[in-house]
Amino acid sequence: MTTKKNRPAKGASTMSAAERDARVNLAACYRLAAHYGWTDLIYTHISARVPDAPDHYLLNPFGYLFDEITASSLVKVDLDGNKVDASPHRIHRAGFVIHSAIHAARPDAACVIHSHTRAGMAVSMMKCGLLPLSQHAMLFHGRVAYHDSEGFALDLDERQRLALDLGDKPVMLLRNHGTLVAGETVGQAFSMMWHLEKAMQAQVDALASGKKLTMPSEKVARAIAKRAFTNAKVEEYEEGQSPLGRLEWPALLRMLDRIDPSYRD
Repeated sequence: MTTKKNRPAKGASTMSAAERDARVNLAACYRLAAHYGWTDLIYTHISARVPDAPDHYLLNPFGYLFDEITASSLVKVDLDGNKVDASPHRIHRAGFVIHSAIHAARPDAACVIHSHTRAGMAVSMMKCGLLPLSQHAMLFHGRVAYHDSEGFALDLDERQRLALDLGDKPVMLLRNHGTLVAGETVGQAFSMMWHLEKAMQAQVDALASGKKLTMPSEKVARAIAKRAFTNAKVEEYEEGQSPLGRLEWPALLRMLDRIDPSYRD
């Protein structure tokens, strides 16, 4: 559990209710990433657009573990990674290259999660990419983009290639690197990454078994993807919308509040 002693210092600032809400949700996402073991020490990032300042983004203070992140410790930056608030913290500017590319190209990308999980790196190395072997994988059928490795994301020119490769898709595998999801909300982005991670773990396990695998039909895969992470009307659901990316988030916040509510600080 994070204590007051080891939390990042708070940056004094005046903010809107919308920004405050975005900060709480993003800090929660960092804590959940730590809870589920998606972290890479202090590396990788989760970013969120400031709702009432669309050219400004929130990012973690560089040098802190994900389970130390609080709402007030998040750093507000512009598209070039320059701080636009009075935060005492630094950011990993090179790490923001990937995130700034997606936020700039995709106005719908309110939250971008980039990870280096074991399963994500393994699938990113596979020529076949993500296969529609499991129901979790079929959620993303036809919705996964790929970007070839260019080494450490230090070259600002790579932003254009990242954006072009992602296009209008919500998920991208960075070859020989890791994974990325772009969600319309923090909750949606988290849910996509959770389901993607489970799909990749299942794929690695299935391929490692050495057994002959069954592949679902294209029709089945398309039908599942059509009903996933969408705002479109889905008649089969009682509320008319898919619960994926919507209904899990309040429950996850309740779980965090039971474990350690300091992410809200």
